[in-house]
Formats: sequence, C-alpha cells, structure tokens
Amino acid sequence: MNCGHVALIGRPNVGKSTLMNHLLKQKISITSRKPQTTRHRILGISTSELGQIVYLDTPGMHGNEQRALNRYLNRTADTTLLGVDAVVWLIDGLVWQDYDDIILKKLEQTGLPVILVVNKVDKIKDKENILAFFDEAQHRFPFKCLLPISALKGTNLEKLEAALLPLLPECGLIYPEDQITDRSERFLCAEIVREKLTRRLGAELPYSVTVQVELYEELPHVTKIYIVIWVERSSQKNIVIGTEGEMLKKIGMDARLDIEKLIGQKVFLKLWVKVKKGWADNERALLSLGFNE
Repeated sequence: MNCGHVALIGRPNVGKSTLMNHLLKQKISITSRKPQTTRHRILGISTSELGQIVYLDTPGMHGNEQRALNRYLNRTADTTLLGVDAVVWLIDGLVWQDYDDIILKKLEQTGLPVILVVNKVDKIKDKENILAFFDEAQHRFPFKCLLPISALKGTNLEKLEAALLPLLPECGLIYPEDQITDRSERFLCAEIVREKLTRRLGAELPYSVTVQVELYEELPHVTKIYIVIWVERSSQKNIVIGTEGEMLKKIGMDARLDIEKLIGQKVFLKLWVKVKKGWADNERALLSLGFNE
C-alpha cells in the first residue's frame, strides 16, 4: 500500500480546512469566511483499499508577523513541511500574490513533490484562463500535477487523491484504518466553540479571542464541558457576552449542538469570558494557552 503524510498549505482563507473535511467526508477542521481561522496543525486520516493519506491542515502562510500569534502560525505551517512526503498547495483564483513567491522558495528548499490546486474553480467563468494559469505555473516550479477543484462542491477530489497516492512510500498503515484524527474530543470541542465565536463576532474581534477547556468530564448520561473564552481587553469581553448575555448564549447553543453531534451524547456546556491582556502578543501567554506545537 502507499501510505504517507501530505501537507495542505497556502495563504489564509484559500479553503485548506474545507478541502480536508470534504476529503475525509467528516468535519475535523473548523471553518469560517475569516482568514486565519486555523491556528493549529490538524491531522486527518483517509484510508482506502489503495493506501492511507494522512493530511495535515496548516495555518495560512502570510507575511504579517507583527504579533507573536502570527509568528506562531507561520512557524506551525513551516515546520509541517519538515515531516511530510508530499505537498498540496492551494491557490484561490488565478493570480499570483506577492507571498506566493515566498511559498515557492520554501517549497524549492524542501525538494518535496508538490501538487498545485486551484480551488473554488466553480467561480471561474472562463475555464480557458485556468489552462493559461497552469502553463505559467509549470514554468515557475516543476509541479507533479496541476488540478482545478472545488473543495466545497467536491469537484475533482477523487482525482486529487489518485494523484497523491503514487507520491507516497510503500509501507503498512500508519494509523488504524478506522481512525480519522489524532486530536482528542476535548480539543475538537474547544475548536467548535472557537468556530462559533469566529462566525458570530465582527471582522477583527476573532483574532483577539482564544479558548481553553477547564473541565471535560464524561458521565453516564451527559458530558460536562467548561470552557474559558480569553480576550485581550474588557471592551472585548462585553462584546462577546453581548446585551444581557445574549451573544454568549447564542454561541453556547450553536457550539453545544455541534458538540453533541460529535460525541453522540447530551452535553452540558458552560462558557466564561475572561481577560488576559495582550495574550496574542506574548510568547509565554501563548504557551500557557496551548499554542505549543
């Protein structure tokens, strides 16, 4: 069998998490329309009769490293390239961005086989432009394969997996065939809460918010989960809670329903909002909040 690790890389918000979820036919990575929703390296396992592909969903590669959190996200994406057998590079649209040249240099240094994928192809009206873009791309880098896909609609995902398998070494299964991820339910529940925060809140606030599980207790008929939502300023705390607690109630309800689907049991979810000043710009605070990959 062909089995190995594949990194999903690209700029923020190009659809890496959506792609992995649809490849696995199960939601592992949280998604939203806001860039940099993914903050941790998320592992997703796809096993078939032909082999096993271990996908690594990574934070978006970007040039803004002013804050400690941004530097952490880039480090996480970069170090993922050190331990994989192949790379899928997602691009949104048919235009090269400035940071794409930096990504190209990183890929050249690894010597890894790379598949270039243009996502959201359903939004491109003139399909001939795709061929012209691929022709230009092949002159920039010796890609093993170039594919137009739609992660959301599942277009060409089988072709992507078929192109990946021959790039992986021949070996036995890396993980049991029924395993989907290496992440715990505790971690996935925290991510679900952060997803609801990201979707409910305004454009900027999600980048000043993180979550931390304080209690995860599995009882015979209910699972108790206590989660702290950390913000950087008191004014942000008020926004997350909302008028008479309405925003926090909506976030909690959205999250609880998804968590119950995930673990298959009734959930008692309790959320608190606390202030940790400047946590996103403090390396020590990041470590204490679980940013330690």
